[in-house]
Amino acid sequence: MCGVSARGQLEIAAGFATRAGKRTNNQDFGTVDIGTASQRAVQGIVAAVADGFGNAQGGRVASELAVRAFIDGYRSQREPVGVGAAAMKSLDAYNLWLHGQSRSDPVLRGASTTFTAAVLLGRIATILHVGDSRAWHLRAGNLTLLTDDHSAPQAHGGRALLRAAGLEPALRLDIKTQSLEAQDRLLLTTRGVHEFLSANNLLQLLARREEVAQTDADAIVDAAIAAGSDDDTTALVIDIITVPSPAYSSVVAGMEALPIRPIPALGETIDGFKLVRILAESKTGRLFLAKRDDEWAVLKLPDPATTTPIERTRFMREVFLGQRIAHPNVGASLLLPEGRQSRLYVAMPYYKGETLEDRLRRDGPMKVDEAVAIAIKAARGLAALHKASVTHRDIKPGNIMLLENGDVKLIDLGVAHLPRLEDVDEVETPGTLDYMAPELFRENRGDALSDQYALGVTLYRMLSGKYPFGETPPGERPLFGPVPPLSAYRDDIPAWLNAVILRTISLRRDDRFGDLDEFIFALEHGNLRPAPLHRGPLIERNPLLFWQVLCAVLIILLVLSIVRR
Repeated sequence: MCGVSARGQLEIAAGFATRAGKRTNNQDFGTVDIGTASQRAVQGIVAAVADGFGNAQGGRVASELAVRAFIDGYRSQREPVGVGAAAMKSLDAYNLWLHGQSRSDPVLRGASTTFTAAVLLGRIATILHVGDSRAWHLRAGNLTLLTDDHSAPQAHGGRALLRAAGLEPALRLDIKTQSLEAQDRLLLTTRGVHEFLSANNLLQLLARREEVAQTDADAIVDAAIAAGSDDDTTALVIDIITVPSPAYSSVVAGMEALPIRPIPALGETIDGFKLVRILAESKTGRLFLAKRDDEWAVLKLPDPATTTPIERTRFMREVFLGQRIAHPNVGASLLLPEGRQSRLYVAMPYYKGETLEDRLRRDGPMKVDEAVAIAIKAARGLAALHKASVTHRDIKPGNIMLLENGDVKLIDLGVAHLPRLEDVDEVETPGTLDYMAPELFRENRGDALSDQYALGVTLYRMLSGKYPFGETPPGERPLFGPVPPLSAYRDDIPAWLNAVILRTISLRRDDRFGDLDEFIFALEHGNLRPAPLHRGPLIERNPLLFWQVLCAVLIILLVLSIVRR
């Protein structure tokens, strides 16, 4: 049915099969929602099945709407409230609606539906369940039932639902979690399958592991029908091919105990990496080009003399985010085998190229088309971070890599802010003075709008070779004020581009773009639809003209007052 994979994220394959029973229409419904790359990073992958009950049409309407309403509602929630809370918020509204419709709408009269879903996020599957559909988990030859049937036997035979979506005004949803490992299998079934196939039957069918999950989903449904099932039969099989790197807490647990040792010399070998060349040095550490077997890598090693607890935290964040955010415009970090790392360092892929800072220092301002193309790629990477609720907080040319093949990658995620992690140990907001938005010198600790500002300053410098407010001496604050238009430095800047850049570096946060997707759209289509630019007060745009106008008005008023006397 489908498969998805991405570096640092979950890789699955899925198969779905369903057959109608003795009724003319199939009242079961199921699907797998992969989502976009950013949705997978934050909300995971959703798989769900539902078995509707009601009249000829009502059961199918109830089951399909339950699944679709859940997915739409879950995906639309922007705040990170957790899978369970987001699921309840999505399903409560649908349950109340269906309960009302089942008592008033002729099509949905008496309708209700089971609902069983698995939300796969990171290394965890969150199982959401009401009714008598089922969720199963297979690992190492053991098949475990993850759900309880909310039904009871009837005197005249069959079973009656005790809990289901639409059956009661308040939904009673079971929520539990299951850890995930590579080679696990998940199975979601409706009653038409597990009422006719025992757990042992299902184990034998799942353990075959045919070439694709779809083959086994088909085989399960076919086996249920062959066993005499006259109900609608549905099976959804999910293969866990690889699991993502550990969560931040796991990364911290694995790295906190690593020693910080003296920086090694060229030629030494660290955990199989031979140090070949020094790429960069700073007061806090050194960057080496290294080689392990046929793999080139970059190792970032801290200096024990200057590494503080804050610096250690930044190393751990850089490792985690490099593995967690899978995007072509975001630099990665290498996932080392568990127990392999003998000291604190960050291992990253080796990208052939140079930083944007090196390029600007060597060649000066760039051509308009080239600068815009680089800004768009950098913005896409930054947007991916923001959609994962991560703020970079140090966007500048030195942290933008220009690869030889034309790719652009954001690097140095050590000072990034992660959701739900407080930066209580930071004395001041991190960043580079000339790229820091005005709000960062107050209470703001950095967010998507301050990242946007820094990217705008970067683009301004790419085109002019200058900083919008002049270069700030070390230890001082930028002198924010009117920004010279880019036309003051060169005559080939389109008016729309000047407007876009001035909007991103507006001193007023509300005047900037709502998000980077808007910024990207403006760069890609600016010549077709110029970005609106907030015209700030005249005193900010042109102080000289302001005072000239004010003085003229005062003179006129003075003359009028004299004449009236």
